[in-house]
Amino acid sequence: MQVEDVITISKNQNMIQSLLFAIDKENEEVIISTTEDRSKNIYSKERVEKSADNSLFYAVKTLTSLTQSDNFDLKTFKAMQKVCEMIYRNYQQSIK
Repeated sequence: MQVEDVITISKNQNMIQSLLFAIDKENEEVIISTTEDRSKNIYSKERVEKSADNSLFYAVKTLTSLTQSDNFDLKTFKAMQKVCEMIYRNYQQSIK
């Protein structure tokens, strides 16, 4: 399995857990994991196939590419974080 960088996307309302997103290039999936605040442990939450939500897949790819830019812009990165979070929340609601 080839995985791109893991990106911290958001913290939940209680600021206890953070969401982490990664791209599995081989299987074309977004890997969603969680970690507790101030912890080094990462817990797998779910995998979302590209075919299940193209928008989420490409949003996470874009977020990853921003971190690799020579002209990294924190404001743009944070805005893209919000986009990824919103798309993921919409995906979760759509499968309920």
